[in-house]
Parts: sequence; structure tokens; C-alpha cells
Amino acid sequence: MIGAGLVGRACAWLLQGRGHQVQLLDPCLNGATDPAAGSWAALGVVMAHVFQRSGGRAWRLRRRSLELWGSWRQELGEQGWPLPWQPGLLILASSATDVERQQRLQIERQRQAIPLEIWSPQQLADLTPALPAGAIGGLYSPADGQLDPGPALQALLGDGQRLGIQICGEAAVRLERRSGHWTVHSRGGLALRSEAVVVSAGVTSSSLLEPLGHLLPLEPVLGQALELQLPPDTHWGQNRAWPGAVVWQGLNLVPRPSSQIQGDRLWLGATLEPGCRADPNALVNLRQLGGAAPPWMGQAQPIRQWQGHRPHPIGRPAPLLEQLEPGLVLASGHYRNGLLLAPATAEWVAQQLENPA
Repeated sequence: MIGAGLVGRACAWLLQGRGHQVQLLDPCLNGATDPAAGSWAALGVVMAHVFQRSGGRAWRLRRRSLELWGSWRQELGEQGWPLPWQPGLLILASSATDVERQQRLQIERQRQAIPLEIWSPQQLADLTPALPAGAIGGLYSPADGQLDPGPALQALLGDGQRLGIQICGEAAVRLERRSGHWTVHSRGGLALRSEAVVVSAGVTSSSLLEPLGHLLPLEPVLGQALELQLPPDTHWGQNRAWPGAVVWQGLNLVPRPSSQIQGDRLWLGATLEPGCRADPNALVNLRQLGGAAPPWMGQAQPIRQWQGHRPHPIGRPAPLLEQLEPGLVLASGHYRNGLLLAPATAEWVAQQLENPA
């Protein structure tokens, strides 16, 4: 298994649990976390039932992943790896077109026995603290929510090692195919032999596969995020608190658990910036929510800033899930949905390896 982001760890954990012997390769496994890695920069917002489509591969993957995360949280929790889960997701509407689209989706989900709620402007106005200015309606999903990515990364690796996953903190630089097996060559000179290889190495997946004749270009899209300390007189109200994470014009606002020591905090993100260089103006616009930030957000104190690179397929829909050759599987290019789609991706990978065409 090449790549130890959320998708790679999910694949390794599931495969090891199903009786496969897995070796996981990634430089981050040597103890040094890559601050630019997409998985560590994720905010963990899970958007499945609020997805605008009701058919096709993307919808099936999202719906299946939401189901699997429920059982995975229970299984990992029983092994001593609790995964903080914040249920509920509120998508705000900023135009009449948004409202109409949300109403159509709510009707469609009713036909599928999936509960979604239309929230009125008055319901939004009653929430504390105030929501972004310009919100004229909302779509609430009780089953979607937010999963803390840090504990998820730690749990999948920690429990995976309990199951027997072997780890190697080196980067894979070349794949070599020989009759009946594959050899993975590492930057440190290791030659690791395996019956099958799963590539989930983000943007670097392309450079590993191109020498084998597989042209699957990926580009990095940088995202910046912030953690804000709410002003002293601003709190997540008890009966009028937000019903979970909030999405405003593609930006995620994630309440953090309150405590007497840390107070009330908010995760805010993330920007969409092609390439690898962060734009300070994009961060300013994020903080201002494109001019819609409520007054309390301008008074909030930034206490942490981070960024990461999401692998975006060029000319093809995300993610890239393909069995390229016997024993060579690609599971990468999840773009903004690595955490959401990790369980369904892992299940798909297992099916490819256990039932090859």
C-alpha cells in the first residue's frame, strides 16, 4: 500500500482486517507529519445525503461511505480508538436558486426515505452565534456531519498495526512488474516484493504510474484553513446553538467542542487555490466569508492556521478508482472528499484484489 493518508490507511486497515498481509509505505510514517498533506489539512465535513445527485458512482460511494463510517466508528471505538463525530450538517442558501435547488433535493430524498429538512430564514436567525449575512434559507441533514480527521488517521494506523500492518517510512520511487509479482523500490534503496500494489499517493501517484504507461495526471489544489477563538461574549448557545457544521458558499464552518480551558472555537476553511503556493488574499477572503462574515467573526482571534494539497484529477472526475493491471490498483485523486470516501474506497479496493477480473 503506497500512501498513508486517510484513504491509504483506510484501505490498509480494511485489507489487513480481511486477512491480507499489508505493508504501508509513506514518508510520514517515520514520525514526521507533512503539514502540506491533504489528509492532515482536512476539516472532516461529511457531505453525503446533501449531495446534489441521486444516481451514479459519486452518489453510491458517498452513501455507502456514510454507512460504513457508522460501523467503523463503533468497531474502532471498541478497540480503544474513539472517533469524535459531530452529527448534523446545515447547508445555507444565499439565493432563490439555492432555495429551489434545496427544495427539489429534499423532495427527492423523501422518495428515498432519507430525512432532510428545509430551514426558514427565521429558524436561521434564531441560532447563536449569528450565521453569515445573506443566508435566506437552509437544508439540514441530521445524518451527515463532521468527523475529526486527526483521530481518524491515528485510529486507522494504530488499530491497523494491532492487526498486523507493517509500516515503512520511506517514499516509493519506482514500481517494477515481473511475472507473478510486483517490486516497489523506495528512495532509501529498499526493494519490496508483493503480489499486489495499491497506489494512493496523492499527486505523486501520477509519477509512479507514468513509467508503466498509465497516464493519469493529477494537480495539487491548495486549501488554507483557520481555527478561531470566539470573542468572550460569544458562545455556542445551548438551545439555539448551530445544529452541527455549517456550509456557506462552499466554505465550512465547524464548531469545536467547548471547554473551560479552551473556550469556544471554530474551524473555518478551506480555500481553493490551484498550485502549491498559498495566496494571502485568499486567506483574508476566507476570514471575511467573501464579505458575509457576521460581526463576531471579525472579532474572533485566529489561533491556528494550516494548509494542505488536495490531489485533483485533470480531465477526469474524482476520484480515480481503477484496476490498471493485474495486481495494480489505483485509489487516488479524491480531491476534497478523501475522508468522506475513504471507507467506500477501501471496500472497492478489497473487492478488486479479492475478485480480480
